[in-house]
Amino acid sequence: MKVKYGLVSLLIAGTVLSLTGCVPGDGTNTVNHPAGFFWGIWHGWVAPVSLIIGIFKPHIRVYEALNTGWWYDAGFYIAVICGFGGVSFRRRKKVKPD
Repeated sequence: MKVKYGLVSLLIAGTVLSLTGCVPGDGTNTVNHPAGFFWGIWHGWVAPVSLIIGIFKPHIRVYEALNTGWWYDAGFYIAVICGFGGVSFRRRKKVKPD
């Protein structure tokens, strides 16, 4: 059972590290091509990773400054709320004693 959790943890860590090229402030978005709704969703999902990377690379931010405005904000907050506040990866049912 421990091997299964270790393998899953390793797979998740590898995926997160390979996708860090898509964090806010990496130069993908410009004034002529700002981040939109779907980039907002992506940046909301990778916000914790962006925060950690931002400690070592100051140009990486949690939030993309070059965005389309309200639509980017909506995508960002939807991802943050659904990804971290509303969804649980593992829930335990409490058994009530009879």
